[in-house]
Amino acid sequence: MQMLAAREDAIVQAVNRLLAEKGFDLMTVDQVAAEVGIAKASLYKHFPSKEDLAAAAMVRVVRRAQAFLATRPAETPALEQLKAMVRWMLELQLAGEMPSLPHHNSSLRLTLMGNKAYLDGLMQVSDQLGEWIEQAQKEGALNPATPPLLVLYTLYARACDPVLEFLKAGEQHSDEEMIELIVGTCFNGLGAR
Repeated sequence: MQMLAAREDAIVQAVNRLLAEKGFDLMTVDQVAAEVGIAKASLYKHFPSKEDLAAAAMVRVVRRAQAFLATRPAETPALEQLKAMVRWMLELQLAGEMPSLPHHNSSLRLTLMGNKAYLDGLMQVSDQLGEWIEQAQKEGALNPATPPLLVLYTLYARACDPVLEFLKAGEQHSDEEMIELIVGTCFNGLGAR
């Protein structure tokens, strides 16, 4: 049983890396099997489809997000909590550990919507972020006229922000500088203050 869990963990790690590197559409089951060093037929014994592989990677990311949120000090102001979450997502992206999934793949969407672990985790993370968003709006740290759901989606979009890749390719900023530039534009906008 422990061997089975270790193999599944290795598969999910490979999927996560390949999704971060290539995205869902370009990742193949053959590549995952080769990365783990198992036959494709063995891979299908663990995960019946490419969509199930991607869902397993997303469950892992959501669990990591839950663990990160659990470490956040309760007394930290809501806006700083949100900024910390965005920084964390960007750090995962820089480390090649943030899966890149298409928003339009209906079979993948169906698989994710049918995955209880993913949905439960996503709801828990979204609820926590939603509380912080509403608190930051009440405190005047975020625009109260912006619908909280739009703020939430904007924050989630930072997890796959292509700006990070463009900045990295430009080789003009350190990882920390890139993260702070993106966090700054995310929360302060582009207008002069």
